[in-house]
Amino acid sequence: MSPALDFLTRARTLADTVERQLSAIQQAADWFAQTILAGRMVHVFGSGHSRIMVEEMWPRYGSFPGFNPIVELSLSFHNLVVGANGQRQAMFLENVSGLAERILRNFDLSPLDSALVISSSGCNVVPIEIAEEFQRRGVRVVAIISRAHSEASTSRRADGKKLQDFAALLLDTGAPIGDAMVTVPGLDTPVAPGSTVGGCLLVNSIKAEVAARLTAAGQPPTVLTAGALVGSERATRLFEAAYDEHARRLAKLYERLGA
Repeated sequence: MSPALDFLTRARTLADTVERQLSAIQQAADWFAQTILAGRMVHVFGSGHSRIMVEEMWPRYGSFPGFNPIVELSLSFHNLVVGANGQRQAMFLENVSGLAERILRNFDLSPLDSALVISSSGCNVVPIEIAEEFQRRGVRVVAIISRAHSEASTSRRADGKKLQDFAALLLDTGAPIGDAMVTVPGLDTPVAPGSTVGGCLLVNSIKAEVAARLTAAGQPPTVLTAGALVGSERATRLFEAAYDEHARRLAKLYERLGA
């Protein structure tokens, strides 16, 4: 089997893993739809490469307002790799206790809110403390991890707790220990990670279920849609309306801050 075919075969097993979690996906969608219908936001956080799932949820084609993407560049800006703003610093900061509280200090949170926190290992300090802070403030947390990888990994927290210890609901990307899925003959370390594939399948499955619930409730979402599909004029109207709605929802997270 060629390495590419091996990866594609293993990626299909990730889709099967996600499908087996349909009831949990629907539960997450129930909670997220309730938040959005209440005029509040679902906070989405991921550090490192988990940032990819945050941006997959919103904003991009086929997504809609109601999600607050919390992306800290100091934890997820990988382009420079070394030097100033390099990967070493990001990996260090990802395990600095107290940073999560400083991040969430920027938002006036409510028990009506909900949260989605993504971390493949579930073992880095900042995502764990983000979930802990959400939970402490009455915000229900859904977590996405790679279960096999997390169970084989050691938490960076002194007390040994992991992301899943602060989640009301846990979802699994299905990625293996170490994330990489393909073994190449003559190479003693595997390549081609799978957590992003499984993570994107999860967040888009949730997104579709949320859209169905909002529509059934008489509040169909304003979806960012390509001009090639609906024409440039309507696409522009949808983009402007969606961004305006996002701004109005976000304003609620600031208006009573510190009061």
